[in-house]
Amino acid sequence: MRKALTYAVALVAAATLIAGCDKGGADQAAPAPSTTTATTAPEPSASASEPAPDPSAPATTAPSPKPQKLKSGAKGEKVTALQQRLTELGYWNGKADGTFGSQTQQAVYALQKAAGLTRDGVVGPKTEKALDRGVRPKARSTSGRVIEISKKRQLLMLVDDGKVTEVFNTSTGSNQHYEHEGQTYLADTPSGRFKVSRQIDGWRKAPLGLLWRPKYFNGGIAVHGATSVPPYPASHGCARLSISAMNYLWSSDKIPLKTKVWVY
Repeated sequence: MRKALTYAVALVAAATLIAGCDKGGADQAAPAPSTTTATTAPEPSASASEPAPDPSAPATTAPSPKPQKLKSGAKGEKVTALQQRLTELGYWNGKADGTFGSQTQQAVYALQKAAGLTRDGVVGPKTEKALDRGVRPKARSTSGRVIEISKKRQLLMLVDDGKVTEVFNTSTGSNQHYEHEGQTYLADTPSGRFKVSRQIDGWRKAPLGLLWRPKYFNGGIAVHGATSVPPYPASHGCARLSISAMNYLWSSDKIPLKTKVWVY
């Protein structure tokens, strides 16, 4: 219960063929006083001119201020509290620095996906409630380190012995047809169980675009960094992550070779 209230307390305190991405290898002034003397009638007393207040009348209150939403570009203690809560729940967003940047937006996308909310990257009342409730996705695997990729929710999860430890916004195959070298392909991310079989520590100039530090798990399909990771399916088949998220996974060796990958 204490953890579920962390974010709220912090805010109060702060106020057709299938092809992969890589087929080929290796964001009014008072009136001026009159100068004329005039005779004026005496002002009636308040008791004679004003009716006595009705004690039964409802009291009038000023409307409550509209809650402020947190979104990209926001800064301050509320953003820091948001970042800390996201990290506590496992939504990777880097270091809590009080600035709502692209990493925080990616984490908010992931939370909204897990909670079944509109994926707009903005923290409004519904997203705040999801933070307070401690919404987290559930794993399907039960043992070992597994990278789970949910195509329905568009989430990539690091799972250890059945427990989701970290969650990332991802964008998988768009399921749209595209043309390449005179042939038509389906931008699909096939479901199944795989293993990371090879990797490239740098940019891979693939036939369908640039892949940052890809980790291949199904032929030319990989988990890789990209400059655009929208909150919906948009790739040719790979699982896109942000550049910073991919750098984190490499530097912490979270997805070494032979890591199991389960796409569903």
